[in-house]
Amino acid sequence: MLIEERITKSIYRIRDQKVMLDADLAEMYGIETKILKRAVRRNSERFPNDFMFELSKE
Repeated sequence: MLIEERITKSIYRIRDQKVMLDADLAEMYGIETKILKRAVRRNSERFPNDFMFELSKE
């Protein structure tokens, strides 16, 4: 599968927002999900405020 196809298939629309799951991003970079999350938390100033969020039952 082409990289563009893989990325396109990993983009979901949730509440009218385009999102990618952390597991899909981590897989594309060849790392574990927890490593990706840790890197984003440690370097939060490099990312837009809405780059990462967590869904809750509410």
